[in-house]
Amino acid sequence: MKPSALKSDFILLLVATIWGLAFVAQRIGMDHVGPFTFNGLRFVLGCLSLFPFLFFPRNRIKDQNGSGLIPSGIISGLILFGGISLQQVGLVYTTAGKAGFITGLYVVMVPFIGLFIKSSRTSPGTWTGAVLAGLGMYFLSMTKEMNMAFGDFLVFLSAICFAFHLIIIGRLSTRFDTVRLSLIQCCVCAALSLMVAFFSETFILSDILDVVLPLFYGGVLSVGVAYSLQIYGQKNSPTSHAAIILCLESVVAALGGWIILNEILSKRAIFGCVLMLAGMLISQLYPAKRPG
Repeated sequence: MKPSALKSDFILLLVATIWGLAFVAQRIGMDHVGPFTFNGLRFVLGCLSLFPFLFFPRNRIKDQNGSGLIPSGIISGLILFGGISLQQVGLVYTTAGKAGFITGLYVVMVPFIGLFIKSSRTSPGTWTGAVLAGLGMYFLSMTKEMNMAFGDFLVFLSAICFAFHLIIIGRLSTRFDTVRLSLIQCCVCAALSLMVAFFSETFILSDILDVVLPLFYGGVLSVGVAYSLQIYGQKNSPTSHAAIILCLESVVAALGGWIILNEILSKRAIFGCVLMLAGMLISQLYPAKRPG
């Protein structure tokens, strides 16, 4: 393995760890403030943490297509806003552990979406992974009344958005500067989240002060640091390979929910998690077919 590829793998593994623990921070935040207030404030913190890096000489690179930076950042920001909003609202109704595994389904979705973008064929590994992941989600989320929990459904929709975001970042990461692209998409998420929060939620200073630490973690580390590292890490890592590493956030989320929040999954849910993780890995590790 090339040193640059190995470096990217370690960076993406760090991103998966940060994001996995972010589920715990986000879940704690929901006990005090609304989902859009939390997201808006944490993305503001993420933006502020990125501003100093704009003045570092090593970030003053010439983009291959500088004129496309802002519209590209806005598009990736809109997709990211959809994902983080659905996920955050879903966390009001589900646990951090379950949300982590359901979000990880974007790993299975990426190759399917790639079929329509790249006109490639679906490998047996992709189909096998999709079936296992689907069965796993059934055991994890379906109730005895054969209904999917509302929070789990919202997080599932967020996973679709994250799949599209992973693909678009895979294309944009080699064209634009990491910090500037990350800053633009974070500004879009912050502005839209605060706009929705202004009309639908109540700002109470004491409640916001109660979640200073979760906001700091969710803003500076999960947003400012992790999303920038994702862009940087994907510069030397294929999208499908990056997805394998990033899906480990679901394991970290489950462990964090268990250790920090005392969340306990039933045997049925644990079996579903195992099936989902197996499906995620098989869908990426099985050699993909080339276009005919």
